[in-house]
Amino acid sequence: MSAAEHRVVSAYRQALAPGRQQDFDVSAADRTGLPVVAADHLDAAGVRKGSYGYGADLTQARIGAYGELTETVLMARHMARTPRHRASYTGLIRERGRDRVADPVGLVLPAGSDYHPERLLDWVPARRLRTGEEVMVPAEFAACCGSDLSGGPPPGGWLTTPVTNGLGAGDTRERALAHALLEILQRDGNATAHRAMDQGVVIGLDEVRDPVTRRVLDRLRAAGVEVLPKLASTQFGLSDVHVVGTDDTSSPHQDTAALALTACGEAAHPDRETALRKALVEYVSSRARKIFSHGPLTTVARIAPPGYLDRELSSPPARQEPRALAAMRTWAALDAGRLRELLEPTVLSRRSTVPFSSLPTVPPGALDDPAALLQDLLLRLADFDVLVIDAGGPAAHAVKVIVPGMEVETMSYARIGERGVRRLLRREHPLAGVGPPPRPGARPVRLTPEAQDRLGGPAWFDADAAQAAVGALYPLYREPDRHALARTSAGARR
Repeated sequence: MSAAEHRVVSAYRQALAPGRQQDFDVSAADRTGLPVVAADHLDAAGVRKGSYGYGADLTQARIGAYGELTETVLMARHMARTPRHRASYTGLIRERGRDRVADPVGLVLPAGSDYHPERLLDWVPARRLRTGEEVMVPAEFAACCGSDLSGGPPPGGWLTTPVTNGLGAGDTRERALAHALLEILQRDGNATAHRAMDQGVVIGLDEVRDPVTRRVLDRLRAAGVEVLPKLASTQFGLSDVHVVGTDDTSSPHQDTAALALTACGEAAHPDRETALRKALVEYVSSRARKIFSHGPLTTVARIAPPGYLDRELSSPPARQEPRALAAMRTWAALDAGRLRELLEPTVLSRRSTVPFSSLPTVPPGALDDPAALLQDLLLRLADFDVLVIDAGGPAAHAVKVIVPGMEVETMSYARIGERGVRRLLRREHPLAGVGPPPRPGARPVRLTPEAQDRLGGPAWFDADAAQAAVGALYPLYREPDRHALARTSAGARR
C-alpha cells in the first residue's frame, strides 16, 4: 500500500473512531478471484454497520470499503445528535421563508401519497451547496435507513422509506460531494431503465482503452463469465451504464454461481471509460457480496476471519423489509438455471446495440481532480438546487446530498415525479400518463404546480402494475441486511 493510500484508510478509521473496525477479503465467495473487501464497525453507542469495497486491486477495494463504512456510520451519528424540528411545511415557511424550506413534493413522494402542506413533519437542517444557506428538509430524506430515525415518526408517519441515495465520502469534501452527485445522477438515469425495466440496450465494446477494464474483462472471460454491459441513459451528457453477466452453464461451481448470476454494477460519469470501469468492478464485487451476504453461515465461516461471526451473532438481526426478505429467500432456493429464467426477459435482454465509442465522454484525465469533477457536475445540474448535509470531517468527509427533482426507487417504492412521468411518456409506457387515474392501482403523482403545468395536467402512475412488473425480481431493488436471510431462515433467529 502506498503512503497516499495508507493515509486515506487512516483518515477513514480516524473519522470512525471510537469503535472497532475490521476488514477482510471476501473474494473467495466467488470463483473470479478478483478483490472484494468487506468491512464492519461496532461502537459503544450500538452503531453497527457493514460495507463492501471494490477496485482494481485489494488496496482500492479496502479504501472503498472504508469509504462506504464512513458514509453510513457518520450519517447515523449525525442524525442521532441532530435535533428534529416538528412543524408543517406551511408553518415552517411562515417561520423561515419559502426559500429556506424544501418542498416535500419537490423531493419526490410515492404516487398516491396523502401528504398535505399542513401535515406535521420532522425537519432537520441542510445547506444549499452554492450559497451556504440553511434549508430545512424532512428527516426521512436526510436519513439513510430506518435505524437513523430513532424516537419514532411524527403523528402521520414518515413520508417515505429512507434510502442511501446521495451518500458520499472522501478524503476531501469535494471528493465526497462529487461521489454523492454521481450516484444521484446514476440512479435518476436508470430509475425506470434497468432491472425489471431494462430496455435491452447492449454496449458493444469496440474501443475500450482503460487498462483496468481490459484486464478485468480478460479475467472474467477466463473464469467463464460472459459480461453484458448495458446503457441506461445519456442524460446530462453522462454515460449511465450497468453491467450484468452470465456464467458458463458447464461450470463445476453451479451452487456458488447461482446468486452471482443476479449481480449488477452501476455507474454514471462524464468519462465513459471511468463509468464502464466502475460499473464493471462493482459487478465483480456484487457477485461475491451477494453470496457472502445471503448465503449460508457455513459459507461465511469459511471466508471470514475468527471472531467475525461471534460479533454478528451477539445481537439480534435488525427488522427487515418483509418483501425483500421473502423474495431473497425464494432466490436462495433456486439453482442457476431457474434464476437465469427469471432474468432473461429483462435483465439479460439484448434488443439493440450501441458502440461504446458513441457514448458521451471528456478528454482523458480532464476530471481526475475531484474539485474539477464537482464543478463539472454542478454545471450540468445548473437548473437544480443542491442541498448538503455534512456528517463528518476534517479527517475524512461524509455527506448526504439531496437534489430536489431527481428521482429514485420508482419501481420499488413508487416514488415518481415530473421527470419519471416524462420518461415513461416518451417510451409510451402504460405505467404512467397524464390525466385522471384511468384504473384501480393507478395513483395520482404528487407534482408541484409548475411541474403539472409543464406536463399539461395532473399525472398518474400505476403502482400496482409496477409491483407486478417487478415481481420476483424485487431483490434487484431491495435486499435484506447482511446475513439476515441465514439468521432468520427456518425459524433460527440468532
